[in-house]
Amino acid sequence: MKLSQLAGEAAPYFVEQRGDCEISGLAQDSRQNMAGSLFFCISGARSDSHQFAAQAVQNGAVALVVTRFLDEVNVPQLLVSDDRAAMALLAAAFYGHPARQMKLIGITGTKGKTTTSYYIKAILEEAGWTCGLIGTTGNMIGSRWMKSSLTTPDPIDLQRTLREMADSGVQAVCMEVSAHAVSLKRLEGLQFEAGCFLNLSQDHLDFFGDMDRYFETKKHFLTGGMVKNAAINVDDDRAAAIIRDLPVPHSTFGICTNADIFARDIEISETGVSFKLTLWNEHSYPVHLKMMGMFNVYNALAACGLALIMGVEPEAICRALENVRSVPGRAEVLDTRTPYMVILDYSHSPDALENILKTAREFARGRVIVLFGCGGDRDYLKRPKMGAIAGRLADYSILTSDNPRNEDPMDIIRSIETGIRETGASYEVMEDRRSAIARALDLGRDGDVIILAGKGHETYQEISGVKRPFNEKQIVREILAQSKEDRQ
Repeated sequence: MKLSQLAGEAAPYFVEQRGDCEISGLAQDSRQNMAGSLFFCISGARSDSHQFAAQAVQNGAVALVVTRFLDEVNVPQLLVSDDRAAMALLAAAFYGHPARQMKLIGITGTKGKTTTSYYIKAILEEAGWTCGLIGTTGNMIGSRWMKSSLTTPDPIDLQRTLREMADSGVQAVCMEVSAHAVSLKRLEGLQFEAGCFLNLSQDHLDFFGDMDRYFETKKHFLTGGMVKNAAINVDDDRAAAIIRDLPVPHSTFGICTNADIFARDIEISETGVSFKLTLWNEHSYPVHLKMMGMFNVYNALAACGLALIMGVEPEAICRALENVRSVPGRAEVLDTRTPYMVILDYSHSPDALENILKTAREFARGRVIVLFGCGGDRDYLKRPKMGAIAGRLADYSILTSDNPRNEDPMDIIRSIETGIRETGASYEVMEDRRSAIARALDLGRDGDVIILAGKGHETYQEISGVKRPFNEKQIVREILAQSKEDRQ
């Protein structure tokens, strides 16, 4: 494809073109081998890729997308007014607009996106659709899993993945939509058949600065012309502000507030949640989720709202919801064969930690023991809040390292301590996470619920900027096997 052909696809942001050539690939990492590729000079908060254009050309780039012409680099250049938005449009064009061949379903919210995406995928497959999934735990085509490093991939990876899905016969794509993706315009030019808003709670303030900006970014996904139909959680405090400005048809779901789709007669146990799914006060269907927690009722209602938009019959929705047994790292009960229960959960924000602890308290016959830390180089304001939540809701807490990234792990733990100390709760500090897990398992007694919070599906720990293998499921198995061997 010629650069001049691609340039026409970025018309809203096109300024000027100098030179022309054939393009055989797209790239934004100047260190990679990119023979024949178009290199995007993205200006970010921490770096400006214009500085690496010469390196990109040395590594095979044949043309550049720039926001200022680089006279020192002698290759064709496409000048644009918005580099990120242009990249999304150009990537879609380069891969032949694959999203136009499928129905896109987008899920936004601080928590619950992953589980909801698994629910809606299961529902659509029950109804006979061939589905793809894009999200935090990776991408899927049917049951085939593909690794992904971002909740919503960057435009090049996203469009490449969508192309692969379209070529594989995928009819619908269930996609987690992060606020970062909306803010960074990764979804520019895409149209979603259905979108939903789950909730808003504190997270990512290191990027967005305050809750209002964070909310407005999520709201824009639904009100900014990307979504044709919407499902909104009316129990969330911010729902009214979204509904007021929604330019598309919508339905509502909830538990506490009158809604089109709601759950009643909810019963929570250690084997899941039972409730009656009620639609428009006219039809009611019994549902038993294999996954625990009130928050999963909301996720199921969201998936139901999206499925109804897609034309799925209620009976198929209920069958599919009941068949989902687990989602990686989301309130995932590990098969430990111990008298105590071990739950792996991705809860890394105050609300998420509170939800999983409240859920455990509903059915724990013994103590609730929680192990957690907080990520480095991220919102530091949530650290004492999470400490206070653990102190209030857990019987015992073990404060440990999460992904400290470039911070001192003990600095993070000390910040968490300021919150838990005020509650007077019992806790201990063990910086090494593996040792902390061993300690938590050693504390377990009959009827206890042990929650390993924060890492969830992740199979690494990022320390000093380096990702090191750390699979908590495997670590739990190893520790329990060693303990059994020691007793023999």
